[in-house]
Amino acid sequence: MAGSTFGTLFKITTWGESHGKALGVVIDGCPAGLPLCEEDIQTYLDRRKPGQTSIATPRKESDMVEILSGVFEGLTTGTPLSLMVRNTSQKSSDYSEIASCYRPGHADYCFDAKYGLRDYRGGGRSSGRETIGRVAAGAVAAKILSTIGITLRAYTKSIGPVSIDMSNFDPEAILTCATCMPDRTADQKAMDYLKECMRDKDSSGGVIECVIEGVPAGVGDPVFDKLDGDLAKAIMSIGAVKAVEIGDGTSVSQARGSQNNDPFVNVEGIVSKKTNHAGGILGGISDGSPIIVRAHVKPTPSIFSPQETVNARKENVEIAIKGRHDPVVVPRAVVVVESMAALAILDACMRNMTARLSYLTDFYKIE
Repeated sequence: MAGSTFGTLFKITTWGESHGKALGVVIDGCPAGLPLCEEDIQTYLDRRKPGQTSIATPRKESDMVEILSGVFEGLTTGTPLSLMVRNTSQKSSDYSEIASCYRPGHADYCFDAKYGLRDYRGGGRSSGRETIGRVAAGAVAAKILSTIGITLRAYTKSIGPVSIDMSNFDPEAILTCATCMPDRTADQKAMDYLKECMRDKDSSGGVIECVIEGVPAGVGDPVFDKLDGDLAKAIMSIGAVKAVEIGDGTSVSQARGSQNNDPFVNVEGIVSKKTNHAGGILGGISDGSPIIVRAHVKPTPSIFSPQETVNARKENVEIAIKGRHDPVVVPRAVVVVESMAALAILDACMRNMTARLSYLTDFYKIE
């Protein structure tokens, strides 16, 4: 299978299946000298692991990470980092009834069409558990970015019809509310809505927003490797994401230029903007403002209501999905979006070191 690698200089390759022995990631290009321990990574993995709330799959996994290589005496060595999480709560029998038919909204049919076979146990590589490797790598990337003053914060912006009120923004609520909403009032409304979905044997989608601060102006490339293009690819590569927005996103199509343009101002010798409709990126290059990215996540396709489908013999059949599934994947995907954004930003920052001759001469100058 091709396509399991992301990045140019800070490059990751994820591996493993939902019901295999383990999942993980190999990181190539991590600089030497970064203080790193398993607890640094576990903090991120704990934000996406299942079985923690009433709106997450009841599958119980500790998702404990093991660093297999690339760290010596608490510091990265510059050699490939290999990180692994073992599966401990697989119930492959939950999927025996769908082994010969295609679940609506899943990649089952597409896998059969491409490879001629598939791992039907939880979706194999197309399962949400594949994101374990992304989150582990994202934890490393975020720690590197923090050393140069770049921070990321993702949160649930909406679930179904319920949206947060930014005037109620509470950053602590992101980590303490089941929905990962930074608005406790909206959190309660969303929980009520999800209970309704569960009673109806249905599911919900939502929107995740990620704010990236501290990226200096000048990161990204103006043609095929635009920073917003890199971010879009990174976020769209998450299985449940169906659309990505930067800044004002789709609303720009209904705006006038006088409304959408961000005026530049000189504030004590520093160029900045009065507004941020562009979401921190112009011409594919960061402009120094906070970068705003939104991911639109589809409803969980595994629902318990009967659905029409086709089996491997191309017969029309009806199925009702069994097993342990999230009524909404948005809250657990928040840290995945944050991690993929961190990977894209770090890789762009590293590539940017070739943009000027002075970057080379300053580093390699002869004393």
